[in-house]
Amino acid sequence: MKAAMKNIFQEIRNNEFVKMLLDSIGDGVFALDTKGRIISWNPAMEQITGYMEKEAMGKGCRILGFSQCFGKACPTDFTECGILNKGKIEPMECLLRHKNGYTVPVIKNARVIKQENGSINGVVEAVTDLTELNNTKLKMKEATLRLNELHRFDEIIGKSHAMKNVFASIKASAASEVAVLVQGESGTGKELVTYAIHSCSERKKKHLLTVNCSALSESLLESELFGHIKGAFTGAIRNRTGRFEEADGGTVFLDEIGEISPFIQIKLLRVLQQKEIERVGESRKRKINIRIIAATNKDLYKLVQEGRFREDLYYRLKVFPIYLPPLRKRKDDIPLLVNYFIDIKNKSTGKQIQGISQPAMSIIMNYPWPGNVRELENAIEHAFVLCDGDRIDMFDLPEEMRRAERNYAFFESYNASKKAHWSGRKLVRETLLVLLKECDWNKAEVARRVGLSRASIWKYMKKWNIPHNKPS
Repeated sequence: MKAAMKNIFQEIRNNEFVKMLLDSIGDGVFALDTKGRIISWNPAMEQITGYMEKEAMGKGCRILGFSQCFGKACPTDFTECGILNKGKIEPMECLLRHKNGYTVPVIKNARVIKQENGSINGVVEAVTDLTELNNTKLKMKEATLRLNELHRFDEIIGKSHAMKNVFASIKASAASEVAVLVQGESGTGKELVTYAIHSCSERKKKHLLTVNCSALSESLLESELFGHIKGAFTGAIRNRTGRFEEADGGTVFLDEIGEISPFIQIKLLRVLQQKEIERVGESRKRKINIRIIAATNKDLYKLVQEGRFREDLYYRLKVFPIYLPPLRKRKDDIPLLVNYFIDIKNKSTGKQIQGISQPAMSIIMNYPWPGNVRELENAIEHAFVLCDGDRIDMFDLPEEMRRAERNYAFFESYNASKKAHWSGRKLVRETLLVLLKECDWNKAEVARRVGLSRASIWKYMKKWNIPHNKPS
């Protein structure tokens, strides 16, 4: 048998075409005799392993130290090797040990060589070097991370021109100590901008305290901001430190600043001008070292013109204004935000949703988004509850989005075309399987297409023994 094996590979060496083929291919190819000794070794194996042909010939494949071989370490006795019983090793990713001691990622597979009578002559193995491919993948991953960084500032996502201006403003304001006024509609992310400014500033190791000015009455807001002393009013049973004092050295975020009363406006102006406060019921002045960032969804300048907001306070607050555009004016950012929220929800729910269908994306892009980014996040969360496939479909989105004026005609046309396609067809097992596959196992969508209830689809699946979940 040994002689027969030698003859086989002697014939290969003597065949110039076969020899040229083995020498020119990029994959490593080597052969073993029935004793597990290497009897053939092409140039690619020399390149991958560092072992020259003369060094490898006559050795066992143990010199390569494959990390995987039938799920266990390579046996000392080649006759115990699983390849002789299995007949082949399907392609698998593993590591081999280079002559110089480092590991090389590869794909390996092997086949036994048999004679016509079924006796084994030896084994041929092929090795594909994955080093360059893995390096390319790593570079692509790094490039993707860098790209994401260009489109992201803390938790603020965007690549539009308007958001690039916002990012630049955040960096500029973080490098200074001036008061900042963040303006934008509800849901645009004003609090995120405040956090980004604080976390990039010299005050980042100190407190960032938030006060919602619209949530408290005038007297409660005064006490919340400035504190009070014992006996200052009914119920003041002890001294209380206000937010301005608590945040000493840090930042105070005054949300909905347009809601504060004229009295609070006067007291806040004194804080901005003199950097000092007085607790309620006390005449003692206390120095504070804080930075104030205010936010509003109102037009403060209009309130000034109407006499509802002090002009001097307005200009004190807007030393450095940052305007957050509504989502409808930065639609280039919507796909980025959708993917971001899908990633977040996948992690929190354990689902593996890969993306969003084209019809669903059309609905999202056409919707005016009165609730801005917050509404988009809620829409994706709603879709996660309904979606039972690997992609969010239009029927997983909130109904008000599908019924919005801009989307209504598109939605009805799409829905009618699907129903018309299956109208009048008798629902049989084969038809249901086709529909389930087409709808990625979304039972609600199948029901809409055939004009039945979702419960009916479940009953048919049970009747015909169709699995409820998409086969893996």
